Amino acid sequence: MREDKPNIIFILSDDQGIWASGCYGNEEIKTPHIDKLAQEGVRFENFFVVTPVCSPSRATFLTGKIPSQHGIHDWIREGNVGKGSIRYLEGEIGYTDILAENGYTCGISGKWHLGDSQHPQMSFTHWFVHQFGGGPYFGAPMVKEGKLVCIKEYITQAITDSALEFIEENKDRPFYLSVHYTAPHSPWIGQHPKEFVDLYKDCPFQSCPQEPIHPWAKDCWLTQEYLGNREALKGYFAAVTAMDYHIGRILKKLEDLNLREKTLIIFASDNGFSCGHHGFWGKGNGTKPRNMYENSIKVPFIVSYPGKFPEGNVVRALVSNYDFFPTLLDFLHLPLPEGNYPGKSFLPLLEGKEEPTREFVVVFDEYGPVRMIRTKEWKYVHRYPDGPHELYNLEEDPEERENLIKEPAYKKKIKELKGEMEEWFKKFVIPEKDGLLQDGFSDGQVKKG
Repeated sequence: MREDKPNIIFILSDDQGIWASGCYGNEEIKTPHIDKLAQEGVRFENFFVVTPVCSPSRATFLTGKIPSQHGIHDWIREGNVGKGSIRYLEGEIGYTDILAENGYTCGISGKWHLGDSQHPQMSFTHWFVHQFGGGPYFGAPMVKEGKLVCIKEYITQAITDSALEFIEENKDRPFYLSVHYTAPHSPWIGQHPKEFVDLYKDCPFQSCPQEPIHPWAKDCWLTQEYLGNREALKGYFAAVTAMDYHIGRILKKLEDLNLREKTLIIFASDNGFSCGHHGFWGKGNGTKPRNMYENSIKVPFIVSYPGKFPEGNVVRALVSNYDFFPTLLDFLHLPLPEGNYPGKSFLPLLEGKEEPTREFVVVFDEYGPVRMIRTKEWKYVHRYPDGPHELYNLEEDPEERENLIKEPAYKKKIKELKGEMEEWFKKFVIPEKDGLLQDGFSDGQVKKG
C-alpha cells in the first residue's frame, strides 16, 4: 500500500458517448469541469469497455473480469429490490473490498445496477444508490439508509449532495468514493432544469448528425422515438452539462478542504452512445442484432492526480476497462488477488512513461453471443452461431462504413483475427458463465450467470 494513501473518487456517467464532451473535440457541448480534469490530467483517446451496455461494464470495472467470468451479460432487469433480489456479484472480489482491507472507507452515491440495491455490498459503508438502473430525473427511486425512497429534487444534484456529505464526513481519513451519475441516460425530454436545456435552444447539433435509419434499428424503440428529435438532443446535452456543473461542486469541495492534491480522480462512462450517429439512438443494444460500433464501445476516460501524473497528457494506446482493476492496485502497490485476470496495468501510461508493449495490445469485447477483436487497424465482429459478421479497416474507414466481410481478399485476415479472438476467450471464459450460452435477443438479465 502506498504510504500516503491518496483519496480516490471514481466519477462514472451513464450512456455518455466519447464525443459528448468538449475535451474530446465537441465544440457544441458545454463541459468546462470535465475539460479541466483533462487539462490537469491524462486523457485516453482509445479506452474501451468490454461490453457496450451498463451492468456488465460496471461489473468489469469493479472486478477486473469479463462477463464470461463474472456472469453479468446484460443490464439487470430483475432482482434489484424486494424479496426476489439477486446479488449478481456474490462471491466476487471487487477492488473496493481490497481497499477496505487496507484502510479505506468506501462509499457509493448513485447508480449501482448490479442487483440487490437495498443492501450494501463490496465493502461499501456509505450506500445511497438507485433502486434500478434509470428512471425519472425528478422523483427518482433511490435507496437511502436501507429504505426505498423517492427523491424529489433533481437526481444529479441529489447524487452530488450525498457525495459531498461523504467527503465531509471522511475528510480526515483515506476514502474511496464512487459517484455514479444516471446522466445522461434517458429520459431526456422535460427532465432537466430549464437553465441547462436553454443553453442548447439554438444549437445546430452538428456533432450529432441524424443519419438515415440504420436497417438494424427499425424495431428499436429509442431510434423510433428520438431519431431526428431536436428536443431529445437538447435534453441529452443538458443532462451532460448539468452533470458537469455538479462535478464542479465536487472539485470545489476538495479544494475547500485542501484535499485536491491528495485525491486521485477518475472520470469515465459505463458505455458509449449514439444520438443519431450511424442512423440509430442507443448503445450495443440500440440495434438488432447488437452492435460493436466505436461509439458504443469507446468511452471517455480521464485520470487526474495533480503533481503526480503529467498534466494535459493524451494517451492513444488501446486500453480496456478490464485493465482498470490491475492498474488501480498497481498504483496503490497492492497485489492482484489470485485468479485468472485478463487485464494488464497501464500505470506507466498514467505516469507519462513509454510502454512499448502497449503497441501490440489488442482489445476484446463480448455481448452475449457477439464477440469482437479490435487492433489498431482492424475490427472483426463475430455473431455466433451464424452471423452476420463484420470486418472494418479502421485506418482507412474509421467511421465503419464499409463492411469487408464478403471481400475475398480478406479471407486470410478474417481467419487470423477470428483465431486470435477465440484463443483469447478460451483462456478466460468460465464455461457455466459463457456468454455464448446467452441467446442474444433478450432484453435485460433476469437471473445470475
